[in-house]
Amino acid sequence: MMMIKIKPLVLLLLLSCTWVLTVATSDSAYPTISDCGMEELVPVRREVYGNGRIFDISHRFREDMPSWDSGDGLGQFLRLRHSIKNGSLTNVSELRYFSVHSGTHVDAPGHVFDHYFDAGFDVDTLDLELLNGPALLVDVPRDKNITAEVMKSLNIPKGIRRVIFRTLNTDRRLMWEKEFDTSFAGLMKDGAEWLVENTDIKLIDPTSKDLVLNGNDQ
Repeated sequence: MMMIKIKPLVLLLLLSCTWVLTVATSDSAYPTISDCGMEELVPVRREVYGNGRIFDISHRFREDMPSWDSGDGLGQFLRLRHSIKNGSLTNVSELRYFSVHSGTHVDAPGHVFDHYFDAGFDVDTLDLELLNGPALLVDVPRDKNITAEVMKSLNIPKGIRRVIFRTLNTDRRLMWEKEFDTSFAGLMKDGAEWLVENTDIKLIDPTSKDLVLNGNDQ
């Protein structure tokens, strides 16, 4: 009886191909791959899932993405520590230092309240159910910040818990500018106070990709 010897690495690659093919054919969310790398692969980046049931409003991190109080953008934040092309068994990426106040993010309670910071209120203490769910998209007057007067004029009905404000930031495509622009439209103090006192809103996004939670929940 003739025995066929297969090197462990080759066997691993064969098993990997089989697994990828199995997943690809059993789940429509994955692109179909007929073989192991023989076809041109194009990554699919989605923003809408489930026929509009889920919208991904996050920005993909880029080196030229604006960074708080910087004119040079985010800079290099990712490098390939191990590479298959250089002889490693796998590709392993490494995140370099950058501010957590970058890109699409949610501010932890400790970001602006020092007693929350000292007590350890980081993003792990936030309610994921509050961060996910239906949201109301509201157009804000393009020549104003979100003040109490503006909030009142928007007539946001009671019961709405999540709001995305479409402001001049979107029109100006500030998230695509390398230099941080301090003239962005934002939620003013009196606007925030009016929101807390007169609405049921618990989460807002002023479309500068800085999600803000209503402090009454903390």
